[in-house]
Amino acid sequence: MLDAIASARTILTRLHEVMASRSAAQAKLNTVVDVIGGGLDSEVCSIYLLREGMLELFATKGLSQDAVHVTRMSIGEGLVGTIAGNVETLNLAEATAHPDFSYRPETGEDKYHSFAGVPIVHRERAVGVLCVQHADPRRYADVEIEALQTVAMVLSELISSAGLVDEEEAWGLTAAQSGPAQMHGLALVKGLASGVAVFHQPRVTIEHTVAEDTEAERQRVYLAFDRMREQIDKMAAQAEFGGGGEHDEVLETYKMFAYDEGWKRRINDAIDSGLTAEAAIERVQQHTRMRMRQIDDPLLADRMHDLEDMANRLMRTVSGQLGTAASKGLRQDAILIARNLGPAELLEYDKRRLKGVILEEGSLTAHVVIVARAMGVPVLGRVQGLRGVVREGDELLLDADMAMATVRPTPALEEAFNARFARSREKQAAWAALRDVEPRTKDGVRVTVMMNAGLRDDMPMLGMTGADGIGLFRTEFQFLVSATLPARERQTRLYRDVLESAGDKPVVFRTVDIGGDKALPYLRHDEDGDEENPAMGWRALRVALEREGLLKAQARALLEAAGGRTLNVMFPMVSEPWEFDAAKAVFDAQLKWLKGQRKMLPQEIRYGAMLEVPALAEMLDVLAPKISFLSIGTNDLTQFLFAADRANPKLAERYDWVSPSILRFIARVLKNVEGKGVDVAVCGEMGGRRLEALALIGVGVRRLSITPASVGPIKELLTKVDTREITEAMQGWLANPPASMRAELVAWAAQRGIDCD
Repeated sequence: MLDAIASARTILTRLHEVMASRSAAQAKLNTVVDVIGGGLDSEVCSIYLLREGMLELFATKGLSQDAVHVTRMSIGEGLVGTIAGNVETLNLAEATAHPDFSYRPETGEDKYHSFAGVPIVHRERAVGVLCVQHADPRRYADVEIEALQTVAMVLSELISSAGLVDEEEAWGLTAAQSGPAQMHGLALVKGLASGVAVFHQPRVTIEHTVAEDTEAERQRVYLAFDRMREQIDKMAAQAEFGGGGEHDEVLETYKMFAYDEGWKRRINDAIDSGLTAEAAIERVQQHTRMRMRQIDDPLLADRMHDLEDMANRLMRTVSGQLGTAASKGLRQDAILIARNLGPAELLEYDKRRLKGVILEEGSLTAHVVIVARAMGVPVLGRVQGLRGVVREGDELLLDADMAMATVRPTPALEEAFNARFARSREKQAAWAALRDVEPRTKDGVRVTVMMNAGLRDDMPMLGMTGADGIGLFRTEFQFLVSATLPARERQTRLYRDVLESAGDKPVVFRTVDIGGDKALPYLRHDEDGDEENPAMGWRALRVALEREGLLKAQARALLEAAGGRTLNVMFPMVSEPWEFDAAKAVFDAQLKWLKGQRKMLPQEIRYGAMLEVPALAEMLDVLAPKISFLSIGTNDLTQFLFAADRANPKLAERYDWVSPSILRFIARVLKNVEGKGVDVAVCGEMGGRRLEALALIGVGVRRLSITPASVGPIKELLTKVDTREITEAMQGWLANPPASMRAELVAWAAQRGIDCD
């Protein structure tokens, strides 16, 4: 073992030859232990493999041959079981001194004192153990252990290709774990769906571990490092990650690892031992995972997780697999699995095949959830440890109504799910039957129920749901799915198509609302404009007013598209009346120019504002005379009222939409514009949830703009609500708030037979 790295390289070449031969699997393993033992000058070399949940001695050089296929240990039992159970390396001068030592007389290992063992890892799980022993008590040198780990990595691929690793056990799953499993989380978008599991960022499969040209592999890694560093520097330059706070800390950590020469050197050493670039990265990554399991300090553990993330990024870069599952296309009905998603990433997927989404993180008001709701895709969030339970291609039943998902369901579970799915479709059919029915309450009050949209494909839902119109058309969706800034002509075509599809029903266009978690890579912040909290920074109308060309092009596109029709245009995130005035002035200037060109103009232009920033509520007396309508955006309003980032998973369930503070705020807004000829609507996600809609009716809201899937359920709810009763109850609760407004509303509805789920 004097030159372990050189020995490892020689061993890798010999192993490849052995496993490529036509010998039987057992004969191959017998030769393998001879090759490894001889190459590392070891008195004993043994291979244990996982079979039927037990670690079985499959081959040995030095121990008794009578023990082969006889000596078996469970995970966690003895030194071998400890290595597999903890996925860790053991290096002992005296094996019997270790508390987990388990003597097996049939092996004849009495005379051996020193022991070193490494896990054979496949798909991030220990599927076996490779160990060596010597009669002399001594600790093995680090270079010897590294040689063992390198050999074990290649051995993993070889025994897998020889069919010696069961695929279920390769995933580290026992018979029970490979059966059905339930996962619970937070229902972000309700609904039911079934399909196969597809990971947003697919796992890179290492096809070759032994390098044919070491220098070529080294150059591949160097190029991958250069590309990765460029990506990190580019991310750091973007406004969405700017200027202090957690984002900045994360990027600084990423940069530290990206430029860490020690990390690069360890990968280089692994290549020197004979591994391909991918295998070398995985070899170092395995070592990182072992260290992560031994770290108790949360801060250090987080840093190791960051390194793991960087290693995954480097692996994708060096293998050329940079795209997400969307770039490869969905070939069958799929449930997408991801840590988190941005709205633009979700829009890349085929809507016909994407049936559901499961996230490790996520919050109710994140923009990706809004997009998913608009697409009619159920989403389950806050599901921890997804990769430890779900495998690519697993069958999944997603029941976001019950905030759970089932992986690898039994026929009985599928039957129960399908029965529930059928009942859900019956409900949907009942709601669809209300398509042509005017939304009126039990006591005859007409409520305007409009729908939200953002894509051309959303427009057929207007007729299918019977909604009163489009109360919020999110124009930024066109920007999110485009690789470059959409030309004015493209914008005009979209807006004209939307108006023609709507017929005589109104459409409210919200000018582009980008920034925060709706980042556009082709539209960046100035370098000196870095911000710590993008949600409260350079976004929405603030972007449009600073980049006047952006708003100017959109204004002309909207005015031209609405020629001969009524144009309803709304400005997002207005904080003070002067911002509304400045935005309207851009439209006025474009209107004047179009008149000069003798273009067809809109018959009428109605201007409105989004009330999302609480400060605007204090200036409604100034703003009201200038506007025709006001839309309360409850998603952003909630985060600003509570100073709670809507994308922060820790705050996802902390603040309630039926909190007295929110309902009092909305009631005060309604009172402040009463009698001023201003239509007030709620166009946030709050209005599409039955219990929340009940509360809104109680404070006086009579206009809602909600997701298409919610139109039927809300129409049906209204038929059961007496506005006089709920108004009286709500006035009492707001005057003297109960401990739980939600509990009071649920009880009130239950007493009257109103289902608010």
